[in-house]
Amino acid sequence: MADKITALHYSPKTGAAYVEWARRFILFHNKRHPREMGAAEVEAFVNHLANDRRVSASTQNQAFHAVKFLYTHVLKIELPAINLLRAKQGKHLPVVLNPEDTLRVLDEVEGEPFNLMARLLYGAGLRLRECLTLRVKDIDFGNSIITVRGGKGNKDRTVPLPRTLVKPLMDQLGICRNLWNIDRQRGMPGVYVPDALDVKYPNLGCEFGWFWVFPAQGYSTDPATKIRRRHHQHESELQRRIHAASKRAGVVQRVSPHVFRHCFATHLLLGGYDIRTVQDLMGHNDVKTTMIYTHVTMPGGWKHVVSPLDNAPMRGSYASAGV
Repeated sequence: MADKITALHYSPKTGAAYVEWARRFILFHNKRHPREMGAAEVEAFVNHLANDRRVSASTQNQAFHAVKFLYTHVLKIELPAINLLRAKQGKHLPVVLNPEDTLRVLDEVEGEPFNLMARLLYGAGLRLRECLTLRVKDIDFGNSIITVRGGKGNKDRTVPLPRTLVKPLMDQLGICRNLWNIDRQRGMPGVYVPDALDVKYPNLGCEFGWFWVFPAQGYSTDPATKIRRRHHQHESELQRRIHAASKRAGVVQRVSPHVFRHCFATHLLLGGYDIRTVQDLMGHNDVKTTMIYTHVTMPGGWKHVVSPLDNAPMRGSYASAGV
């Protein structure tokens, strides 16, 4: 199952979660082989999560898709329609900062390349993993675009390269060149390349164009291939620095890297860009996913509504205070 997950370009985190859910599914049914089970057993397991374990809707969905992946892609068995008792999914608006707070947090992100990475999350609407896995060849200074490869659903898209980040990115690629030269001089294996391209082109990972834009300073062992090589920066370090930056900026909302992506979409809509353009830039399959940001921007909605309290005569201490 792990090999199939890797072949289909699922992230390591999603892959590990899918393997764990498949394991739990088998244990739930007393270690019966999945081939001996079917839709009824899948339904019983997933409904158990909602009924007895009281898991969230997103957790239940992940468990279902993991088991479905096991049957569809590993066992090559198509499951019939399954009647699931869906866990209740609350409707939550994304955390979005106003433009001023966004810039204040960005100004507080300490150290490079982390400040540059945070600005790319906001300036280009990148997901955290999309930023971490950028390659040198994905930055097109001539056309002022960034190509985001293997995004959610393994889809590529292009986004504008913010003009203010051209010089910092060029400087960063200079650092990349130095690290790449060190790796070549030491005879280190090249960076990881997707789609098993290194089988057909063994030296592809050693080409500078495939080098990470945000490489780690040291080497680590690839858990999938057991090869010791240079990887990209780890997500936890940028997460930590952004969280600390939001505290220093005095922002009360909990700011994660993904909040900058929410801000990107929302601020574009506030700037007058149409919903379809924002959908394309965000890489959303369905415009309904993008529509959530219209609830934050409230264009032409109830933004003009005046509270009845504001139209009422003020009494007592509120009147004397001139509130």
